[in-house]
Amino acid sequence: MNTVARAVTGFRDWVDARFPLTQLWNDHLARYYAPKNFNFWYFFGSLALFVLVIQIVTGIWLTMNYKPAADSAFASVEYIMRDVEWGWWFRYMHSTGASAFFIVVYLHMYRALLYGSYKEPRELLWIIGMFIYLTLMGEAFFGYLLPWGQMSYWGAQVIISLFGALPWIGDDLALLIRGDFVVSDVTLNRFFSFHVIALPLLLCGLVWAHLLALHEVGSNNPDGVEIKERKGADGVPLDGIPFHPYYTVKDIVGVVVFLIIFCAVVFFAPEMGGYFLEHANFVPADPLKTPEHIAPVWYFTPFYAILRAVPNQLGGVIAMGAATLMFFLLPWLDRSAVKSIRYRGWKFKLALALFTVAFLTLGWLGMQPPTPLYTVIARVGSVVYFLFFLAMPYYTANDSDRPVPDRVRWP
Repeated sequence: MNTVARAVTGFRDWVDARFPLTQLWNDHLARYYAPKNFNFWYFFGSLALFVLVIQIVTGIWLTMNYKPAADSAFASVEYIMRDVEWGWWFRYMHSTGASAFFIVVYLHMYRALLYGSYKEPRELLWIIGMFIYLTLMGEAFFGYLLPWGQMSYWGAQVIISLFGALPWIGDDLALLIRGDFVVSDVTLNRFFSFHVIALPLLLCGLVWAHLLALHEVGSNNPDGVEIKERKGADGVPLDGIPFHPYYTVKDIVGVVVFLIIFCAVVFFAPEMGGYFLEHANFVPADPLKTPEHIAPVWYFTPFYAILRAVPNQLGGVIAMGAATLMFFLLPWLDRSAVKSIRYRGWKFKLALALFTVAFLTLGWLGMQPPTPLYTVIARVGSVVYFLFFLAMPYYTANDSDRPVPDRVRWP
């Protein structure tokens, strides 16, 4: 046994002399000190990384049998589902993983709103995270066309045509995205290259930058107390514990629970009633037959509802883009000195509650056929959505915040 241990240690030392393996382990796991009061909301960052791995692995496997051509794309997906061994499982893992990715990312972002994780000194960390979110939206959009089903085809047609509403450059931009005057074989190949090569590389780079920025400024916590400001004689934060083994074990538990739910969906309800996989997408794309109701996948529907709430097409496109870009301004819109909602005043709590209701309502409305009543509700929800951001400098600067403790509360 001692011989084996010496051999392992010798190999580690050989690697360390040529690559900083042990240093990376210590800096980012064993000696990276995180606040000791993490709660349920802090599962979703690691879960997002885990789902990214699932998507990459299943995506690589799917590309082995997928053909990015208009005359064979749908048939190749059916071939994967019916004839390739375990092909149905990989396809459902990937399609369910897309929705799971957005679920954990939305909850991860919501935790940042709850505990002020976008505030100083984490402004850059937040901005990198928002670029990850935009890249993820682009990745989902490009991948949505690949099954070449009815909803994929017409959804892409509608969304790309929105760019045509932009003045001066709109028509040329839409033509550049499609590569043709209509969604065609050229568009499919173009989207395939972006979905499997360009955006995954960009996404992995942004995730790495996000983790480096996180470990540079340190993790936030439910109390909003900066643990780096109070260290012991040994330089260790008094309110911190090593990420490994404490939070690696915690995250493993979270992954196990997530996998139980995830696998239950994959095996028993992969379509999730048409929310994860639309029924129209099991029909081959037909450029001559428009589906009765065209709507994007559920994770785009809040912004789609905002788009439809504006009577003017150009105004709707601008509002939809602004609804996403508003998140980038959060570090500077929030004027409160308090980070955590635990010590925020009633104004911020009310504003966040109204924003949450508006976002969920808009998401539901975006999946419904437009009616006069739904349009009115969508307009009210859109106003509430934007007021959360635009009025934030006023209600956060004059809120009844409570004093923040000097140390994190534990337990």
